[in-house]
Amino acid sequence: MKITELQTMEERADLLKKTVAPFTERAAQYDKKGTFPYENFNALKSIGYPALTLPKKYGGGEISLSEMLYLQAIIGKADGSTALSIGWHMGIMKHLGENNIWDKDKFASVAKDVVAAGSLLNNAASEPATGSPTRGGKPETYAKKTERGWVINGRKTFTTLAPILDYFVVSASIDGTEKIGNFLIKHDIKGVSIDETWDSIAMRGTGSHDLVLENVQVEKDDLVEELTGGKRKATGWLLHIPACYLGIARAAQDYANQFARTYSPNSISGTISDLPNVKQKMGEMELAILESKHFLFSVARKWDGADESMRQTMGPELGAVKLSVVNKAIHVVDLAMRIVGARSLSENNPLQRYYRDVRAGLHNPPMDDMTIMNLAQTKTN
Repeated sequence: MKITELQTMEERADLLKKTVAPFTERAAQYDKKGTFPYENFNALKSIGYPALTLPKKYGGGEISLSEMLYLQAIIGKADGSTALSIGWHMGIMKHLGENNIWDKDKFASVAKDVVAAGSLLNNAASEPATGSPTRGGKPETYAKKTERGWVINGRKTFTTLAPILDYFVVSASIDGTEKIGNFLIKHDIKGVSIDETWDSIAMRGTGSHDLVLENVQVEKDDLVEELTGGKRKATGWLLHIPACYLGIARAAQDYANQFARTYSPNSISGTISDLPNVKQKMGEMELAILESKHFLFSVARKWDGADESMRQTMGPELGAVKLSVVNKAIHVVDLAMRIVGARSLSENNPLQRYYRDVRAGLHNPPMDDMTIMNLAQTKTN
């Protein structure tokens, strides 16, 4: 059964929970070895998950942002690396499908591959010299126009999903102009290679290696978008990031609560969950989770119900959600580790992986300092 064929969110969530259950068991081995979780993505492809955010006219599920985030949090609870990785594809396909940014036929050809084969796409925008693209640096990757189309050279960092991507959307400066373009590049054409540089201690299973482009020739219509300067548009799909970290926080909470309710040292009667100091931490975790869920999903529902003009006023609010949920997730994992104690630092304990993974959220866009500056200029009605 394909997830796009199911009629309700509850049915889709149930199928996804069954699909991702083994991810939890495999997460430790992928993290320890720093290898890419191909099995997880094959499982998601087997139920048609990559097509779920595509418009129905292309064969997708056309789910709302709220549902996408709900499902992404389910994956995040099972394995953060897999959730963050697939979240980029899911959000970008939703954004492109809703906003008709590309040529209709070009997008339709990619969408067809996503539906038929579970093909995956991600942006490749970060570079060593520019840092995060949200800071506004101009790409050193460049595209030169030819009679046939374009020749592209450059190197992109943090290319999440690099080992398994079918399509890269590469930002490049257009030679001889001040313009920047997004170019659609297939993974298997000449001059495209992956330099396996990803050695992060967090989110080790994302395969966020460097993409290397050496005299890569693409067609004229592979320039799919010209990027304009000025204020960036609000993008609700980036909420897949806090949804992932909310999932990790819930996994940490579940582990700590289970430990507290079963651990009974001989120095006390009952379990440590009866101790006031442990109860305090359990309550604080639940409060942080509740606050995060309400903030994330209330803003997502607002986005779902808003027209385009209202959506473009939501940038500071979207950034605030990301900042709040990620920082609360870090707090929840810290509380969980305080409950479990020194054994939470054991290599065999999942909490140490949650601790490393959840801190990666601080370095996903938008950055906390930019969010705070934007909020300082925002008038709340």
